[in-house]
Amino acid sequence: MIESKYINSLIEMAKKNVKTIVLPEGEDERVLTAAHMVTQTGAAKIIILGNKDEIAEFYRKNNWSLDGIEVINPEKSERLGEYTELLYNLRKEKGLSHEEAEKLALNHNYFGTLMIKSGHADGMVSGANHSTADTVRPALQIIKSAKKGGSVSSFFIVISNNKPFILSDCGIIINPSAEELAGIAVNAAESAIKFGIEPNVAMLSFSTKGSGKGDEVEKVKRATELALEALKSDEYKNSGIKLDGELQADAALDSVVAAKKAPNSDVAGKARVLIFPDLEAGNIAYKLLQRLGGCEAYGPILQGLNAPVNDLSRGCFAEDIVGAVAITCLQAVK
Repeated sequence: MIESKYINSLIEMAKKNVKTIVLPEGEDERVLTAAHMVTQTGAAKIIILGNKDEIAEFYRKNNWSLDGIEVINPEKSERLGEYTELLYNLRKEKGLSHEEAEKLALNHNYFGTLMIKSGHADGMVSGANHSTADTVRPALQIIKSAKKGGSVSSFFIVISNNKPFILSDCGIIINPSAEELAGIAVNAAESAIKFGIEPNVAMLSFSTKGSGKGDEVEKVKRATELALEALKSDEYKNSGIKLDGELQADAALDSVVAAKKAPNSDVAGKARVLIFPDLEAGNIAYKLLQRLGGCEAYGPILQGLNAPVNDLSRGCFAEDIVGAVAITCLQAVK
């Protein structure tokens, strides 16, 4: 059903601790197909938000069963009032009126996120028909960041020749400060561990160990220092995280180049987590890998939230949604 060996391995991991995932875009046939595929694997319990009659008809035409899938129409949900009150109380200090809360709670992305906040679901996957902002905004307002003062960023899992890599940030923070970049790097290393990827973190630049000059290079150097300082805390004592920078992409990935450019680095030539200096570089890189390099790419996956809410590309396939659901399930495991 799913060709990717890596995603199949995540599905098997998810089956050991089944989570409830909301898919708010029940009007999209790719989403409905993915819900069926996930349910067939037993990797998650799926809740679809949408018109019950239309969704049931789609399943009937495909000779699929809705057994094991819950369909909720937010407008008719008995919990709508509860979610409206929750949203109002969370946002009234920001100026949200009760009337505005009533309207927002009907928005499927808000409704799904409120389900997570209320403990009625463990995670959400959206974005097949919505922008990243439409998916992320409710999460930032309702779920919020896991660490006080911490930022929420994103990563992609990119699979090249059956080997998974983490690329971050490719979807959220446009031009991170050195402090934000350090936080992105540490969060991405934690994400790598969760998904069975070796946490060898390369802070990427157009410079390797001082070969280039400029403010951009200095930012990456400073972020490297801050990230290394953060990794000295007891929280990461036995994590196995290795981090180095600044490194060019070839020095980070190729052992022959690494031996010439960064011979004393324990990350160069072995990096599996690639941290980009800004969103422009990260977004371009993952799309080139996907479109020209033929790599699988899953994301953007949010990191740094209290509970997982993940985005999809609007050009995604049903198989991509299945992969995102498996990833979200594993993020939901505490």
